[in-house]
Order: sequence, then C-alpha cells, then structure tokens
Amino acid sequence: MPTPDFNLYLVTDRSLTRDRDLLWVLERALDGGVKAIQLREKDLGGKDLFLLAEGVRKLTGRYGARLFINDRIDIALAVEADGVQLAKTSIPVECARELLGPQRMIGASTHSLPEAQEAERGGADFVLFGPVYFTPSKASYGAPQGLVALKKIVEKISLPVYAIGGIKAGNIEQAMGTGIRGVALISAVMSADDPAGATSRIMELLRR
Repeated sequence: MPTPDFNLYLVTDRSLTRDRDLLWVLERALDGGVKAIQLREKDLGGKDLFLLAEGVRKLTGRYGARLFINDRIDIALAVEADGVQLAKTSIPVECARELLGPQRMIGASTHSLPEAQEAERGGADFVLFGPVYFTPSKASYGAPQGLVALKKIVEKISLPVYAIGGIKAGNIEQAMGTGIRGVALISAVMSADDPAGATSRIMELLRR
C-alpha cells in the first residue's frame, strides 16, 4: 500500500486564482516544490472535469508529483491519478477501495474524531481534518476546530493527519506543533501574487 510522501497538499479552486489560468497557477506551485495536488472543482460536469484532470495529470507527471481527484473515482481511474479525496457525502471509503485497488491512495475529509476513526476503519490512507482556523471557504462546515481538537485527532488515530482550513505561512509552524503529517491549503497559493514563491516559502516552513 502506498503511503503519503508529501507534507503540502494543494487543493485547487478556479474561483480563487484571480482570473489566472488554473494550469498556470499549478505549474508555478509545482515549480515552488509542491508534490501533491487535489483537483477539486465541484462545479464542473464530467467531461470538463475529465479534460481539466488530463491537463493536470500531464503537469504532475512532468514534475513527479501526485494527483488526487476530489470525489470522482471514475475520473481518477480515467486519468490514472494517484488517488481520490472523499468527503462525508462521498461513496464510503471501503467501496472506493474496492474500485481503486490497493495501489491508489484514499484521503478522507473529516470534521470530528468519530469521522476520522470511521475513515481509518474503512481503509483510508490519510485524513484531512478541519477547519482548523477560520476560512470563508470552510465557513459552511462550522466554527474553526482549533489546535486542541487537531492534536486529539493526531493522538487517537494512526493515519497521517493533514490540517486544513485557514492554513497560511503565519500559522503553519503552530499547526505542525500538534504532530500532523502536513497541511492542506487553497487560497495561500491559489490567490498568491507569486504562487511559486508562496509555495516555496510554505515548503521551507514545513521542513523546519
């Protein structure tokens, strides 16, 4: 079974690129050192998402980076992605595992300890937990969970845990102090003036 070999998990959002082409932003982020990208464009239909995923797969392939597709197992298989990211409303982890086989990774997005434990029992390879800090994109999931809740997840499950929600350069070291494997973020790179520089700075903080 493959294990997550990345500490920065970049999540895409075309609405946050400030009208710049998503592939352009992702290429800059890959230049900055990112090794894992989750394609998460929920508004796209199957065909458009597939075509975009093909483009992102070519990019990640060139940089030796991993590609995960949010929710869509069919598209992950079609473009030979490295895995999928599943939410509470997605197909159950164990069913996804049957479809994907043992060589692809499954990330589970969780918002509580019971959800994280359920993902672990189901056979996920890693979990995202959040929102840790306040962020508009995750406001619908409730109030920020904070570092105490994050640390509890790390202590109670054996899977690698990634913090998500309001993660930026200024709070990464604080979040890493809880024992997480890494961080997942969107706007800190997607909206950055210089996505390559922003990624590089974040990678540097994660290495400390």
